[in-house]
Amino acid sequence: MKPLIEIKNLTIEFFLKNGNLKACDNISFTIYKNEVVGIIGESGSGKSTLASGILNLVQAPGKITSGEVYYYDDEDNKINLLNLSVNEFNQYRWKEIATVFQAAQNALNPVLKIKEHFIETVLAHSPNEKEEDILKKAEEVLKHVRLDKSVLEYYPHQLSGGMKQRVLIALSLILDPKVILLDEPTTALDVITQWYILDILKDIHKRLGVTLIFLTHDISVISGVIDRIAVMYAGELVEYGEVDDVFQDPSHPYTKGLLNAIPTLRDDVTKRKAIPGNPPNLIQDFRECKFSPRCSIFLEGKCEADREKTKKMYFVNETQCTRCYKYAENLNIEYYMEAVGNEPIKNR
Repeated sequence: MKPLIEIKNLTIEFFLKNGNLKACDNISFTIYKNEVVGIIGESGSGKSTLASGILNLVQAPGKITSGEVYYYDDEDNKINLLNLSVNEFNQYRWKEIATVFQAAQNALNPVLKIKEHFIETVLAHSPNEKEEDILKKAEEVLKHVRLDKSVLEYYPHQLSGGMKQRVLIALSLILDPKVILLDEPTTALDVITQWYILDILKDIHKRLGVTLIFLTHDISVISGVIDRIAVMYAGELVEYGEVDDVFQDPSHPYTKGLLNAIPTLRDDVTKRKAIPGNPPNLIQDFRECKFSPRCSIFLEGKCEADREKTKKMYFVNETQCTRCYKYAENLNIEYYMEAVGNEPIKNR
């Protein structure tokens, strides 16, 4: 597979009065062309901040303090998006990398008709485009999300929550992007509408070959859609791999806790347990593994929670890696993800 977006050592900090908060802490992973990736984690884990970092839209008091985000164009040229000026980045934002924002009810301007959202978006990138051509393309992308062209004449308040979400997905497709970031695309929707939206996105991915990146706290909703999964906790990537590998043999205690909390129709729901404790306060100098206060392995005295060892990602197999060094030691793993990239380097 060819890489599309490569994230290296990305750190995003928020400079607050009572200290610095690392919302994303030295994150590195690669997203490949034509795949579907899920970025999973509870609220406050850093998912949305990571998306803002990829788009270089981190707002004050936040700041990208280190790292690179590379984008590979059609000719496989490697562009560091974070080195681009605002005008230069606008050539990639929405044209190459589009976004479906969280909470569709708030993302649409209530005083503009749906067609005006499409017109404004296109003209912002292609000022000479004819309005009739824009509306013709808008009708096409609305078909992809199973909406009639009559929706163009509606105001947002005339649409249901699911219809608004589909309008946003259609809006993200208007400039034929290569990748779409979807931040909690099914939040605040009923279960039936959630699955309907996901079915639409699967169909779009299959027909158009668009790379999709889901950011969500609900691992059960997107498990049947994604190819690979990235699990975040307290601003760190704790596990990354193909979804079947991660689900069948999770390598990090946090991932195991998330999977163990999902209720199913096939077993006793009383056996499902929430992860004990609460996420840590990120305004602190961590001297132990960030997950250790909630980790059964540490609490049972089977792990030292060595902070230095958790600053590496250890390869479980060729495609799956984990931040749990104790799991790696038990497997006698000799390779780890070097801090400066994504290639496995011999662990000396």
